[in-house]
Amino acid sequence: MSSSIHMPDGCVKQQDIQRSKTTDKDRKEWFARYGEGLAAIASGVFIAVAWGIGGGSHLWSVFFYLIAFAVGGYVKAKEGLHTLIADRDLDVNLLMLIAAIGAASIGYWTEGAVLIFIFSLSGALETYTMDRSSRDISSLMDLKPETGVRFNDGVETTVAIEDLMVGDIVLVKPGERIPSDGVVLEGSSAVNQSSITGESVPVDKNAGDDVFAGTLNGQGALFIEVSQLSESTLFAKIIRLVQVAQSEKPASQLFMERFERIYARSIILISLLLIVIPPFVFQASWDQTFYKAMVFLVVASPCALVASIMPAMLSAISTCARKGLLFKGGAHLENLASIKAIAFDKTGTLTSGKPVVTNILSFQGFDETEMLRIAASMECLSEHPLAKAIVLEAQLQGLTLDRPSDFRTLTGWGIQAQWEGDLWKIGKPALLDDRFRTEELSAVIDRLEHEGKTVTVMHNSQGAVGVIALRDKIRSEAKHAVAMLKGLGVQVAMLTGDQTQTAHAIAKELEIELVYADLLPEDKVSRIKELKQAYGSIAMVGDGVNDAPALATATVGIAMGAGSDAALETADLVLMNDDTRKIAAAIELGKRTKTVIKQNILFAMTVIILLIAANFIQGIALPLGVVGHEGSTILVILNALRLLHERGINRPRRVGESSCTDQG
Repeated sequence: MSSSIHMPDGCVKQQDIQRSKTTDKDRKEWFARYGEGLAAIASGVFIAVAWGIGGGSHLWSVFFYLIAFAVGGYVKAKEGLHTLIADRDLDVNLLMLIAAIGAASIGYWTEGAVLIFIFSLSGALETYTMDRSSRDISSLMDLKPETGVRFNDGVETTVAIEDLMVGDIVLVKPGERIPSDGVVLEGSSAVNQSSITGESVPVDKNAGDDVFAGTLNGQGALFIEVSQLSESTLFAKIIRLVQVAQSEKPASQLFMERFERIYARSIILISLLLIVIPPFVFQASWDQTFYKAMVFLVVASPCALVASIMPAMLSAISTCARKGLLFKGGAHLENLASIKAIAFDKTGTLTSGKPVVTNILSFQGFDETEMLRIAASMECLSEHPLAKAIVLEAQLQGLTLDRPSDFRTLTGWGIQAQWEGDLWKIGKPALLDDRFRTEELSAVIDRLEHEGKTVTVMHNSQGAVGVIALRDKIRSEAKHAVAMLKGLGVQVAMLTGDQTQTAHAIAKELEIELVYADLLPEDKVSRIKELKQAYGSIAMVGDGVNDAPALATATVGIAMGAGSDAALETADLVLMNDDTRKIAAAIELGKRTKTVIKQNILFAMTVIILLIAANFIQGIALPLGVVGHEGSTILVILNALRLLHERGINRPRRVGESSCTDQG
């Protein structure tokens, strides 16, 4: 017995339309990716047929040569004419087409067609490089979840991710992508976070752990409470970043583009002079003169120079993107390779950003438990990491919190609020009025700060009520990251709003000599400016809203992936896996990229000079000029493609260990 499900005709038609749209989109993407390469190959086939028939001496061979010209030269002709019409300028595409047509016009059909073939082949290779880099950078966008399963009173409802609200419960089954940022309420599983961090090793997730949209659930089912709207998830932030990843060109590329325009005009002018002057001044043969001018036009064209920079830069950016390092443009990779100093914000970058309460001391006869309850009640309205740690400690002790009135944040210092008719403050020891500072209190503060702890003092109109000491755990990779940077000759500094003694205690453990403590957000900007004057190019690493101005001031701003929106938007580079060791690897890759670019430019210039000299001294055949010129272009692009496979950024190396970026 068989049964079938009959769908309404409208549904069938709708599916057919959707399938047709998908097919058209796939076809267009396929042609955009491979069309230029296929056209180059087809051009080569037509050239082979024409040559086999009898070269340019046979009518049918000329016909096939013309087809080869049209098929192989269409894309470059379109680009060259667009530049000529839209920008009223010449580019290398038109130079090559003019040379090929010029060669054919004096009977050198084979040479002209071969020029078109090799030029289109090198162009296809360059397009492949750009496309490969673009796909690697933006491939995360294909992983964006479209729907999620909302779980409400035992009922599962599939909804668009845009309809998920903060507080909703979603069910993620094994093998599904997590639809939104949230916190695991129930269940355990290993989650593949490679779409966020670049690390393919799954991370175990249990109740209370944070999870991110776009990551892939493993074998367990998870019930997750949504913590961010779809447009505010970490995944959405990444998409916004990658959309501008290729928008900013490095200074070297901008210079090369200006140089190309001037150079192209100069080559056209010299070629015209080489055509006109010899026949009239030296009574040279018109055909021979024109032929040499076409050879000059071919060998002097800056194809290899133009291809020296962007393929290499995009290949390096692509490699970084696959490993969780998102650059917002090639200019920032170029700048990172030149930095002489790097400044780290302490909390959330060198430390975990999740401090814990270690000491509670009370005065004025207050019980320590009551003092903690009042402090947590005041801090419950603050978003500062220290405030959250105090509130968490009170919750762990089962204390009931009340809400204060007239709450105010004292930026960079602490908070104040009304509590039972009195004005209370809690924050840095410097916030305490000098008349309330006793020898006993000063001794306690000094002792705790020497232990590397952050001290907050709570006081009311009668004086100090208590001291709460907190300790932020140093990240496991931080010391290694600092050592790696020093190994590259980069000076490391630490900026923090924490107390001086606490800052120096942590800096000593990390072996950082330059320490700037007790800084307000505007002070961090001033210190960055001072470092720029002292060292030139510097980088700044931060994660908080208060770090954004300093990130913008630095030559290269680097934000932690789990940082604030302000930091992510301001930064030039984002560490999606929060692994600061990869900064050193990125610097090495940036230096390697600059080396490849220098190699490309030097090689391209050498080939051009040698070919031009050979053409003027003795004269070279057009086919040799074509092979030399276009061959150098292909070699330059292939050299750039090597950066797609750099592995030095995959596994941060130990100090003293050779990196793959140091190998040829």
